[in-house]
Amino acid sequence: MQRRVVLSWSSGKDSAWSLHMLRQDPDVEVIGLLTTVNTTHQRVAMHSTRLALARAQADAAGLPLHTIPLPWPCPNEVYEREMRGAVADAVARGATHVAFGDLFLEDIRAYRIRQLQGSGLQPLFPLWGEPTAALARKMIDAGLVAVVTCVDPRQLPATFAGRRFDHAMLDELPAGVDPCGEHGEFHTCVLAGPMFRAPIRAAVGEIVERDGFCFADLIPDTTAPDPAQ
Repeated sequence: MQRRVVLSWSSGKDSAWSLHMLRQDPDVEVIGLLTTVNTTHQRVAMHSTRLALARAQADAAGLPLHTIPLPWPCPNEVYEREMRGAVADAVARGATHVAFGDLFLEDIRAYRIRQLQGSGLQPLFPLWGEPTAALARKMIDAGLVAVVTCVDPRQLPATFAGRRFDHAMLDELPAGVDPCGEHGEFHTCVLAGPMFRAPIRAAVGEIVERDGFCFADLIPDTTAPDPAQ
């Protein structure tokens, strides 16, 4: 039976790689991307990716981007209400499943499954259980290009913000930091990879500390070097 999937889209490497993996399954049709947007700053939540870049990613993936507007700060009850509405909309568009890029955090997985009960959508976790050290390098070797857009300085030096997610960066991660940032140590924005029809050109702008995190502003820039080169 064909599964029609909407993918939870963070703009980062795990959701992008999930798209790549889902497309390897002949029984899966990915029909759209679903992302939460901070309405105050017009950015993808936590990753701080500009909405314009998320839209460019969706265009490069050949998929529609469905946004879930959230206030900042956002109470959990508001988040859950908006997510219920987004799930209902996905069901109305013919979706049967929603996929997430989670790797190994059992509590997050259990929360997602619980929230989807009775919704009409079944959860998928295409990367679940993948050893993250090997997975991070597999992504890079396959041509995935990403930039670190958010760092939790309590877990990782702020100097990693704005860096390219590559083998050199992985080699320099302090002991105890997950190579995929699954504990929230860092977040990324993907600019190129096998899930995109063409790379996205962008430049790293201002790096700021805000709300206890360090953010690197990634700015769309058609004159920037091709990230895939």
